[in-house]
Amino acid sequence: MPIPANHSKPVRQSAKENALNQIQQWIIDGTLLPGEKLNDTELANALGISRTPVRESLQLLEVQGFVKMYPGKATQVTEIEREAIKDLLPPLAALQSLSAELAIDHLTKEQINELEEINERFTKAINSNNGYAALKVDEEFHQVIVDITKNTYIQSIIESLQAHVRRHFFHNSITLTEKSIEEHKAIITAMKHGDKEKAAAIMKENWLRTLQDFE
Repeated sequence: MPIPANHSKPVRQSAKENALNQIQQWIIDGTLLPGEKLNDTELANALGISRTPVRESLQLLEVQGFVKMYPGKATQVTEIEREAIKDLLPPLAALQSLSAELAIDHLTKEQINELEEINERFTKAINSNNGYAALKVDEEFHQVIVDITKNTYIQSIIESLQAHVRRHFFHNSITLTEKSIEEHKAIITAMKHGDKEKAAAIMKENWLRTLQDFE
């Protein structure tokens, strides 16, 4: 079939992506609480878009496990099972560990400098007891390493897991400590020296220690 010259797919896609990201963020940070019923008209008005991209984004959020849709009844934010973090962190730790290993083959001096700069900001956030900022900067640190791998499969899976972990961190008031600063430094040093085994081991410990602290 011929493609309409005036189709609006790029605009709708952008609106859907914006709606998806914003609604997901509201669920993660607790603006939209577990169990809360969602109204697509209210969400559309709040986001300044039509109901169609909101509905599409809610369908994607259901696939991701952030909402549950009951056709003809309601759409609700999913509840948080505290113990679920025990299932989330081990696979994320394994993938982050693999990322640290794979990233070494693509690492540049500029990227090393970037990681060091991010860890400096992370240190300031920790020392100022700004838990929210520390979590955001910590995620930025790990994301840079994941991006360096240039592995789209790993990036996609980590992105999905990371969103749920972020939600658990916020809702369970999990905070990062000075120990993470030193682990970040050790990861950077190992990567700088091309020590894949050490970089992977420290990265895995960095994530699993959070699980130990949680328990």
